Amino acid sequence: MLNKIFKLRDNATTLTTEILAGLTTFVTMAYVLAVLPAMLAGTGMAKEPVFFATCIGAGLISIVMGLFVNIPVALAPGMGLGAFFATIAAQSGGIHWDVALGAVFISGIIFIILTVTRVRIILVEAIPHSLKQATTVGIGLFLTLIGCKMSHLVVVNTHLGPALSTIVQNHGIAHLSFFEWDLSLGNFTHPDTLLATIGLAVTAVLIALQVRGAILFGIVIATLIGIPLGLTDINHIAFSFPSIEHLNINALNIKQALNAGLISIIFTFVFVGLMDTFATLIATITKAGLMGKPDSKRMIRRAMLVDATGSSFAAFLGIPTISYYIESMAGIGAGGKTGLTAVIAGLLFLIALVLSPIFLIVPTAATAPALIIIGTFIISSIHEIELNDFTEALPAFLTMVLMPFTYNIANGISAGIVFYVLLKLITKKHKQIHWMMYVLSALILARYMFLT
Repeated sequence: MLNKIFKLRDNATTLTTEILAGLTTFVTMAYVLAVLPAMLAGTGMAKEPVFFATCIGAGLISIVMGLFVNIPVALAPGMGLGAFFATIAAQSGGIHWDVALGAVFISGIIFIILTVTRVRIILVEAIPHSLKQATTVGIGLFLTLIGCKMSHLVVVNTHLGPALSTIVQNHGIAHLSFFEWDLSLGNFTHPDTLLATIGLAVTAVLIALQVRGAILFGIVIATLIGIPLGLTDINHIAFSFPSIEHLNINALNIKQALNAGLISIIFTFVFVGLMDTFATLIATITKAGLMGKPDSKRMIRRAMLVDATGSSFAAFLGIPTISYYIESMAGIGAGGKTGLTAVIAGLLFLIALVLSPIFLIVPTAATAPALIIIGTFIISSIHEIELNDFTEALPAFLTMVLMPFTYNIANGISAGIVFYVLLKLITKKHKQIHWMMYVLSALILARYMFLT
């Protein structure tokens, strides 16, 4: 039955491989269960309802993605848009969290409209091959940076100028005035850094020896090593179902979200959501070897419909926008090729409602090596970029480097699109530009010039 539903044989995979891949995907994503409730606490939202909604939202939408689309991509509330949500809905920000949820719901409806009218699939066709590959590479570098920061292998030091050292908040985007920053190697006497280094070495050896499920085993081994290091707390494990009192289901305020003052916020949710979901979807299905197959366009349309519906469903549950997770690359790296990987990850999110103490004891330093190593796998796409053609190379380069350097996927792909159009026009290669690229460039310029 599973072979019929997920076409395991056709995709040259096995049940065991898909289960291991699903476990790997979940473990690398599980941090959202701890991070999101803490992040949204500053908005006045209680942690338990957020935890409950995250498990339900990520679980159900990932299962639907696996069954309906049959791709190994799991979904959960996006961290980038989650941080934006937390900023605009902060208790000192003047916008109540239920109104912010209304803005998320509206952005989801816009996603659905763009998907049904096939505008989003046109976007996929419009983006040139070099930018698609650059997006994949950029996400690989972005994942690596996330892993290095999570484990403190890389430390970011900022030195604010004495005169202008304030953080200016503008539509939830923080800008530092007159500051200097530098990156340095972490302190290996720090337990997080030490554990991540050990985990990286163990996982690398397992992969080099071609051990099946190497990434997952690396996470488990690192978690066990974390016990004597004081990073894996096993003393307070208690199984219980989270309280379902005072849930935020259907608490969204759509009417107030439609006020003119929130139009720019809704636009930001839509714009960043479009860029992030496009980049992550293309990168993951490309790495899974699904891009370019006869039914790939149909598959992408279905995937986009699921994530668009998931965004509005998330707002209904009481959490920010549901998005594809780049951590799905970990499951793909572990051999996941079908929707069964996403279904397993989704089921584990639902099980986490009861078993959350087990999953949440995994320290971030134990999952960080998986992200770093997956970055190694992903950047192999760079050889498909025409680096000898400057009009292709510079846009691709900006796409790749601005994602990790600005810590934002949308910034990278936005810069790539604008410079691609500019250079092709200047060199009279306008025939290589899809008409949608002009529209995207105009929207991007409007977004960054007038709405930030």
